[in-house]
Amino acid sequence: MNQPLAYVHPGAKIANNVVIEPFVSISNNVIIGEGTWIGSNVTIMEGARIGKNCNIYSGAVISAPPQDLKYSGEETLTVIGDNTTIRECVTINRGTIDRQQTIIGSNCLIMAYSHIAHDCIVGNHCIFSNNSTLAGHINVGNHVILAGMTAVHQFCSIGDHAFISGGSLVRKDVPPYVKAAREPLSYVGINSVGLRRRGFSAEKIREIQDIYRILYQKNYNTTQAAEILEAEMEVTRERDEILQFIKDSQRGIMKGYFQKN
Repeated sequence: MNQPLAYVHPGAKIANNVVIEPFVSISNNVIIGEGTWIGSNVTIMEGARIGKNCNIYSGAVISAPPQDLKYSGEETLTVIGDNTTIRECVTINRGTIDRQQTIIGSNCLIMAYSHIAHDCIVGNHCIFSNNSTLAGHINVGNHVILAGMTAVHQFCSIGDHAFISGGSLVRKDVPPYVKAAREPLSYVGINSVGLRRRGFSAEKIREIQDIYRILYQKNYNTTQAAEILEAEMEVTRERDEILQFIKDSQRGIMKGYFQKN
């Protein structure tokens, strides 16, 4: 439904049953899927690709040009999956030549005043609480929760099912399945509550705990722990996912509390 007090560029492709409230501005080269609701005073700029049944609240700015001095106006995208909710005053910047797009998955909740910078890739079923901030080129897995006022350094990665406590500064990569807290950010256990809610068995949770005991609580360095995990732990999807995350880490994984370097 096109609101007469909204501006929609004739080049935008809007599904028939999208609701657009007053004072919305939608630029050229935008696609919005069926069932999406766009609240008043939302700005959707060029390159936005918004899925079905999304809710975007007042003051959000989607697909603004990157805040990157290297950006020279190349055509890039912001891609948002289905059933994602973006609350008040969230800002999401489109990609640069590096990745060509910023991606937010499906079934995510991005709470008020959060910022997602250029070339970030965010998985499905993520929750970013108020004022969470992602710098550029960040990878976030599925089912990740960032508590309020979390700030993530550029080029960091956060693994699936990780939980990061409020007010955290993320400077290193955060492996899958863990809880991260304290300053500097450290391993404080696995995200057992989240895993149980998502159907992980007690046996599987114990297996993940055993992996992280070797990695974080046995006074091994990361290389030693990874070698022991590969040699001694039974091959499972979770073990291999954790080992691959460690191998792929560019910034190094966060340490355990009081763990030696």
